[in-house]
Amino acid sequence: MRYLRRWFHLRSKPIPVLNSFEAYTRWAATYPPHAHNALMRAEEAAFIALLPALNGRTVLDLACGSGRYAEIALARGAAHAIGIDNSPHMLAQAQFRNRILATVSPIPLAPRSIDVVLCGLALGHVPDLDTAFAEIARVLVAGGAALVSDVHPFLFLGGAQRTFTVDGQTLAVEHHVHLYADYQRAASHAGLQIDRILEPRLLPEDAQAGLSAPVAIVYRMTKP
Repeated sequence: MRYLRRWFHLRSKPIPVLNSFEAYTRWAATYPPHAHNALMRAEEAAFIALLPALNGRTVLDLACGSGRYAEIALARGAAHAIGIDNSPHMLAQAQFRNRILATVSPIPLAPRSIDVVLCGLALGHVPDLDTAFAEIARVLVAGGAALVSDVHPFLFLGGAQRTFTVDGQTLAVEHHVHLYADYQRAASHAGLQIDRILEPRLLPEDAQAGLSAPVAIVYRMTKP
């Protein structure tokens, strides 16, 4: 499975596991602000398919990393894109203007200040979904939307790890497996309604990677 070389690894021998802050400190210098492997390309295509209209809206890219979804939001007409991440090294890689060093909980923004929250492939680093979704719901306006993606739990339940290579060393990022039921419960408790789910497989151009199961899961939810 060649696509696993950079981002995922089927465990054959122990790999050092870092918490997400340590991992992205090491990874940031080579982490570009665009989809750079097969899994991310599949995830991004599904994510974009669920995006609401962004023209003139205020968008939060939560756990933005190097700013992939903030850049996409601005390209699609968002009036403002705000990025929040807890890694100063990842934020330094981002090119858009409004960046805040913070965690997903608490979110340092006013209640009902955001039209759309985007959170790509990040909540697997968080052990507790409840507090994250409570904060997402708090900052969303009534009628607002949130899109959240995660690595598909099938991969991790099948023995994969989220990996990267720095200076010739392969390292793994800590990841918490959250099932659909976990997301549904946390969203419901926060007052959010999941209205669409996509489970993308690899794109045709990446099909030679040899994996037929879904590699990501994308949730779209609304705040009534």
